[in-house]
Amino acid sequence: MAFRMSLFSGSKDYQFYAAGRWQDGDTKIEVLNPADESVLATTPDATAAQCTEALEFAKQAQKAWGKLTGVERGNCLRKWADLVDERKEKFAQLLSQEVGKPIREARGEIDFGNSWLRYFAGFDRHIEGEILSADQPNEQLWLVPQPAGVAVAVIAWNFPYAVACRKLAPALIAGCAIVLKPHEDTPLTALELAKLAEEAGIPPGIVNVVTGRGATAGAALTSSPLADVISFTGSVKTGKLIAKAAAENVTFASLELGGKAPFLVLNDADVDEAVEIAVFSRFLNCGQICTANERTYVQRGVYEQFLEKYVAKVEGLSVGNPLDEDMYLGPKVNKTELEKVDRMVQAAVAGGATALTGGGLFEREGKYEKGYWYKPTVITGVDNSNPLMQDEIFGPVSPVAPFDDFDEGIALANDTRFGLAGYLVTNDMNKIMRAIRDLELGELYINRGCVESIHGYHTGWKQSGVGGDDGKKGLEHYLRYKSVYLKYQG
Repeated sequence: MAFRMSLFSGSKDYQFYAAGRWQDGDTKIEVLNPADESVLATTPDATAAQCTEALEFAKQAQKAWGKLTGVERGNCLRKWADLVDERKEKFAQLLSQEVGKPIREARGEIDFGNSWLRYFAGFDRHIEGEILSADQPNEQLWLVPQPAGVAVAVIAWNFPYAVACRKLAPALIAGCAIVLKPHEDTPLTALELAKLAEEAGIPPGIVNVVTGRGATAGAALTSSPLADVISFTGSVKTGKLIAKAAAENVTFASLELGGKAPFLVLNDADVDEAVEIAVFSRFLNCGQICTANERTYVQRGVYEQFLEKYVAKVEGLSVGNPLDEDMYLGPKVNKTELEKVDRMVQAAVAGGATALTGGGLFEREGKYEKGYWYKPTVITGVDNSNPLMQDEIFGPVSPVAPFDDFDEGIALANDTRFGLAGYLVTNDMNKIMRAIRDLELGELYINRGCVESIHGYHTGWKQSGVGGDDGKKGLEHYLRYKSVYLKYQG
C-alpha cells in the first residue's frame, strides 16, 4: 500500500490513514512548532467524500472485529501499547514539538495514553451482560451487550496522544471500529500511532485517523448517519454544533467540553501545600487543561499569606524551549490562542485589575523572538462578573480573589455556566462533605492537584458536557444492550 514516510524517518509530509490505506487530501495543512513557528510537517485536509469512505469502510470492517473474542481484541491493545513503549522517546519528542509541551510532561502523556490502552485491554473478559428474573414460567430474560458499531472521535489539541488513546481503547475493546479526527494543529502523534495499528494486529478499517479542519472533515464525520456513536473533546461552541448534527441522525454523542474550575483554599489549609497544588493545577501544560485551576478563591484569613507565596512561586517558574529538561512552561499552542489570552488580561487590567506578576507577552527578542510565549501571570482585583472569572482562559494566567465564609466560597464556585472540575484545600471534614454535596461539577479534587484516574469517570455538568470518558461508565458509551426474551419447553 502507499505510504509516505513520517518525521520519525525524516520526512515532513504525512498522509492520513483511512479505509485501509494511506491517503492524501486535496490540500495540505501546515503543522507549526509553537516554540519557534517553524513548519514541523504538513498533513492532508481530508474531503467530505474521503470521510464518508472512511466511515463506509469502517462499517464493513467492524462486523468481523465485533465477532472476535474480547481476549483477541485485548491482545491487540496490549501489543499496540508495547510498540509505542519501544518508541516512547520519539513519541515524546514529537509530542513536545507539536504542542509546545515540556518534554517531561510529554513523556508523562505517552505513559498516560498507554495506560488507557492497557486498562481497557483488561476488559477483555469483563464486558458483561445480565440475566434478569423473567415474568413468565419457562422463560429467560437476558441483557446482551453488543458493539455500538462505528465510533467517531474528534479531539482537542492539548493532549493529542493521550486523548486519542482515551477514545480508541474503549471503542476497540467494545468491538467498535473508530474514525478519529485529531485537531489540525496537533495531529502528528496520532498519525504515528496509526502507523503501528496493523503491526499490533488491528485489521484495516478498524482504526482510521483522518486529518483535516473541523469545518470540513470534522463536520462531515459528525453529521454522517454512518456514525453510531460520537465522542468529542473540545470547546463548548463546537460541542453544541456536534450535538445539533448528532440529533439530526439520533446519534448518541458524548461531549467533554470546556471548564472553569474553581480552586477553594480555606482558612485551615496548609498554605504551602495549597500554593504547590494551585501552581501545579494552573500552570501544567501552560494552563491548557480543561480541568485546570482557572480561578482561585482564598478565604480571607490566609489570603495575603497565600498570595505572597503564590506570586513568588509563579515568578520562579522556568519558561523556555520545551525540549530542555529543566523547563516548566512552554509556549501557547498557536497565535490565535496567544492573542485571546492577552486580550482577556489587557481588558481586565484596563478595567482596574492588577497583574502582580507577568501580565503580557514576552518581549520579541532572544529566545522569545519566535513562538507563542506568554508570561506566567497572577492577577487580582477582579470580581466574579469579570470575563477572567467567567470565560475559559486556557493559558498561564491565574486570577485570585478573597472570600469571607464557606457558603460564600461555594456560591462563587458555582457562579458559572461550566461544571467540569473543582478543587478544595482544607482539613475540615464537615466542609469537605458539604462541598461534595453542594459543588455543581463532575470532578472534585480535594487536597490534591489535577490529573484524573483512568478508571474514574471524566464527566461534566452544565455546559461542560454530557456523557464522558474513562472507566466502566465511559466504556458503556461504546456498547448497546439487547434484551432477549427466551421461551423454552418445560
